[in-house]
Amino acid sequence: MAIGLFGYAFWRLLRAAVGHGPEESDDGLERFKSLDSGIAYAGLFVTCVAILLGSGGGSSSPDKATGGVLGWPGGQFIVAIAGLVLIGVGLYQGYEGVKKKFLEKSKTEQMSEKTEKAFTTLGIAGHLARMVVFVLIGYFLAKAAIDYDPDKAVSVDGALAAVAKASYGKVLLGIVAAGTIAFGAYSIADARYRRV
Repeated sequence: MAIGLFGYAFWRLLRAAVGHGPEESDDGLERFKSLDSGIAYAGLFVTCVAILLGSGGGSSSPDKATGGVLGWPGGQFIVAIAGLVLIGVGLYQGYEGVKKKFLEKSKTEQMSEKTEKAFTTLGIAGHLARMVVFVLIGYFLAKAAIDYDPDKAVSVDGALAAVAKASYGKVLLGIVAAGTIAFGAYSIADARYRRV
């Protein structure tokens, strides 16, 4: 997993720096999204390596990091902005899913009708699942800043654990899990049909 996270983070950061591939060029928004994604996955890579080395778990590090930032001058503002950015990224993921914007980056002309239909379904479900996860993490970060409580900042597992405690939690977690699996399947298919 660490190798995969490193590879994805490296690719996204490289795309942000270079801004183009042999088949298309990225505009400023696409490069920013690549940078944002690269940083997020680099953070997951570091967490994964820390777990491998036995120096801590995934859910404890975000509150420690947030606690440190909250102590900075303007720290509450920085953490709140980070939370709002994550919420914005999540909502944009949902927008891309609902509007099927991800198809613009895919070689749909090479797909059969059946393949395109399956590809589209996986893409919509996966993007909506990612929206839920990003918005949850952003919400908890923003709440930690507003309440000045670093213990309320959580990572992916912490956000999902908080959802699980709600009365509808198991159903929502099931939907998120199915959507995340769908995004994984979409990503595998995207590796075949993506314009790079």
